[in-house]
This record gives sequence, C-alpha cells and structure tokens, in this order.
Amino acid sequence: MAYKVDFKNVSTIGLESSPVAATLAGLRANEARYYWNKFKHEFTTVPAAADPTTLKWIETILAERDLHFPYQPLEVTSFEAEGTKFAYVFYENGLAINVMYGLAAGSKRAVGFKLSDGMEIPAEFEGKFKFARQKSKLAGTIRGSFFVIKGDY
Repeated sequence: MAYKVDFKNVSTIGLESSPVAATLAGLRANEARYYWNKFKHEFTTVPAAADPTTLKWIETILAERDLHFPYQPLEVTSFEAEGTKFAYVFYENGLAINVMYGLAAGSKRAVGFKLSDGMEIPAEFEGKFKFARQKSKLAGTIRGSFFVIKGDY
C-alpha cells in the first residue's frame, strides 16, 4: 500500500520493524519536505516488494562501486522532476539510499547515502566513504555521503 509521507506529523508507517524506526521516519519525512519545497512533489513510498523494478535499478547502480547490502529493504519510491529521475530505498537498519539521475546526457548523476540517527556506520562503507553531519528538526543528526555515477542506467 502506498504511503504519502507526512512531514508535518512524522509517522513510522511502513518502518515499524526497524530498530531505529522513529529516526528513520524522521529521515524519510526530511526527504519529503525537501521535495515538497523544491518541486511541490508529494513524496510517496511503497513497500519494497511492491516495486522490485526500482529496487533492482538502485542495486544495479550500486554494483558500479561493488556495493551489495544484505539489509532488508522496507520501502522504495521513484519519480521524475525537472528532467531528473529520483529513486529511494529505505532499509530496516536505518540506511536510506537515494539516486539522482539526470536524464539528459552530461547532467548530474549521483548516489547518496544517509544514516539514521542512532545507527552505526555499516561495514560496507568503512574505508570507502567519509560521512558529513547535518542537523535536522525531523531526523536529528543525519550522516551522509555520496558518489558520482559513471555509467549509464
């Protein structure tokens, strides 16, 4: 079932099985607020099992850096805004991955990683990425990193 993320009243709907459900919900709401303010886009997620195509696309891009995550994906979303395809996956452990993929040749393309407040940095990132911190009223302290996509997907 699709869930329109409410960034005014943060809810753990769809994320209840996460040990950091409250902060993951805050992170998801933070993303929803960003896309509403920037594009007037209503950020809507679905259970990962309901959209295997989006999950597979994200995993294919992650394979470019030999990144494979054993975590349980809870929710995904994908949409286009102003010539860019965006896709997200929210994992049970508190990791959120987003893909920003410009559709025009030569446009910006990157994968972002965000860690929910209260979760450890996953072993897959050790020595590969440095994480910056960002404060959020909705999500507490968000730690994030990214890489530029080199291939075409």
